[in-house]
Amino acid sequence: MKSKRVTIYDLAKELGISASYISKALNNHPSISEKTKQAVKKKAAELNYKQNSYAANLRQGTSKTIGVIVPHIDQRFFSEAIAGIEEVCFENNHGLIICQSHESFKKECLAIDTLIHQNVDCILISISAETQSSVHLEMIKENNIELIQFDRYVEDLDSYKVSNDNEEASYNVVRALIEQGYKKLAFIGGPEYLTIFKKRKAGYLKAIKEAQLIIPYNFIVDSALTKEKAFDLATELLTFKERPDAFFTVSDHQSLGVLQAAESLNIKVPEQLGIFGFANEAFTELIKPSLSSVDQKSKELGKHAANVYFKKLLKDKSARGSKKETVKKEINKSEVIKSEIIIRESSIKNPSK
Repeated sequence: MKSKRVTIYDLAKELGISASYISKALNNHPSISEKTKQAVKKKAAELNYKQNSYAANLRQGTSKTIGVIVPHIDQRFFSEAIAGIEEVCFENNHGLIICQSHESFKKECLAIDTLIHQNVDCILISISAETQSSVHLEMIKENNIELIQFDRYVEDLDSYKVSNDNEEASYNVVRALIEQGYKKLAFIGGPEYLTIFKKRKAGYLKAIKEAQLIIPYNFIVDSALTKEKAFDLATELLTFKERPDAFFTVSDHQSLGVLQAAESLNIKVPEQLGIFGFANEAFTELIKPSLSSVDQKSKELGKHAANVYFKKLLKDKSARGSKKETVKKEINKSEVIKSEIIIRESSIKNPSK
């Protein structure tokens, strides 16, 4: 049978002093003598007392805990972003609670509710593919919890936003495909109400317009984020008489679906079809042909997002709490992490270029 956890009241009873004295001694309060501190700590060790740091932090107005919500923890981009966040939290003596929405708005709302009830100090979130409202995010702010959006975000919500140079990266990808001799570039995107996918599409369209290429309307498709949808879409387009000679997708999972469709139709990549994805997932360099992609520097992005809290929001909060200084909180602040274009076998039609 599990034994009862030892509390400061048990220590107080053993030593014959008040619980408040025990608490002060354990926290090295200057009003407590060194002799009493040593006696309390010795007895605490004997009884295997473990201090409840969470409760102690809450008494000081903080939980020293950060919450993070992502669509999927098993995708490289998000797992590395979390690793970056965790590294910064560790450096600042904060715990981390990780939730995933599985691209569900309902699950995202439940995760936010859970983190609010856990009294976290800050929530970092990359919103789900279903999220079109900011009401649930406003709830975070109404509970005096700091909010930082990263990668995917609600554009019109006042909060810090940390993301990539999505439009510029997409533009550079399409330029790279055109330089390799591809002319009929199809685009598989995500929900356009999410800013990152809207910007990736804008970069594609800008490069197509500059190159004066004529692209059939059905070569451009939104809201097909999964590998399965991309496979079905690519299979359909590649059976047309006038088929695409390249695909640019907004995720590597879509690219994988396109590659599988090409293989099923005996279309050679990159000789007959170029493929370029986004996120630089681990599998992109392991399969044959290896897939070209955009490295979003996800760990750096995660670290940057976490540091927005520790170096800016937390600092501002402390300053606002001072009677001597009044600080106007920055809102709607956007910060951008530069991406890197990774050229691999799937987009090299002409090796001499």
